[in-house]
Order: sequence, then C-alpha cells, then structure tokens
Amino acid sequence: MTTIGLIGAGNIGSNLAKALVTHGYDVVISNSRGPETLADLVAQLGPKARAATASEAAEAAEIVVVTIPLREIDKVPAEPLAGKIVIDTSNYYPQRDGQIAALDDETTTVSEMVQAHLSGSKVVKGFNHIGAAQIPADGLPSGTPHRRALALFSNYPDAAATVAEIVDAIGYDPLVITPLSEGWRIQRDTPGYGPNMTAEALRAALASAKRYRDM
Repeated sequence: MTTIGLIGAGNIGSNLAKALVTHGYDVVISNSRGPETLADLVAQLGPKARAATASEAAEAAEIVVVTIPLREIDKVPAEPLAGKIVIDTSNYYPQRDGQIAALDDETTTVSEMVQAHLSGSKVVKGFNHIGAAQIPADGLPSGTPHRRALALFSNYPDAAATVAEIVDAIGYDPLVITPLSEGWRIQRDTPGYGPNMTAEALRAALASAKRYRDM
C-alpha cells in the first residue's frame, strides 16, 4: 500500500490522515512544531501512522499532501518533493494569509503558486472544497447512489489519475479537470465550494463558476 506524507496536521491534515489509515494507507504526518507534538494524534490514528519532520515526511512518502496556510507555502521543502505527486489543499483567505496581489488580480491561482514553488513536483489540487470533519465522515463505497464527488485539478493527467484512485478508495467520486489553472472554479465563494454534490452536480457547479472580477 502507498505511503502518504502529510505536511500539516491541522484540521484537514488530521482528518485526511484518519480517512487514509482507515482505508489501509500508511501515513507519515508532520507539522511546524516537531514530531513530539503529534504523539496524541499518532496514538489516535494507530499503527499505520507515524510522526516526522516535514522533510522526513516528504522523503518517506510516494505521495505528499501539503495542507498548511497559503502564507506558509514558501517554507515547504521543495528538494525532497522533486519528482513526486503533491496534493495541494490550499485556499486563499486574505484575512489569514494577507493580501497576495497575484491572487487579488487573478493573474494566477492558488495551486499554480504552489506548483511554481514546487516546480519539480506534479501538483494536484484537491480536498480544498470539503469541510475537514466531512473527509472521514462522508465517504461511501464505490457505486453507492448519490456518492459525494471531489474535484481534482492538475497539469499532469497521470498524477491526477493516481490521486483519483486514492479519492475513490477513501469513499468519493473523483472528478478530474485539467489544466491546473482551472482550479479557480472551486475556490471560496464558488458554487461547488462546500456543498455535498454528486459528480454530475459538481460538474455543473464548476461550469457555472465565475471569476471574482465577474461577480
């Protein structure tokens, strides 16, 4: 089974780790405060989880989830992630991240910024439009009627397909979109951001999304 690293152990990171270990994945989880601060979380997650530094998590895993505030993205170690798939869960909240001019004027998108920093990695945007607590709670077996869908965006179809397998394994219908620049369609305040939607409904929501400048 694939080992998945997590850089970030906040709400999304901890809940995604729970979903992953429940479905048989090994996880290596890290935060900015050191592995020793994750002892309680690792104990809750069980034997398929261990704590590490961010660099160790990046090196130990085949696929790495970056789930930290966007303002901290430049602190993510790029070298150990080179050649790897990186799942980016980032959203832009100016009140938390400060104003970022390139996002304010929409000359780029959140995950394109992450891809630019991690230029040697294959970035897949995902898990950014579902509430953290819902990640381990809303998953259903493949083929279940009205199964929730999660959107994935990437410049790399092979990487997106790999992440889609993980999304399906933990209980969701993956909806893969290329290129990565289309990720704005699931940013905050868009129709697909937040609600529980089937693949059909989510696809329609993505198609109806508008740029901030057009709202």
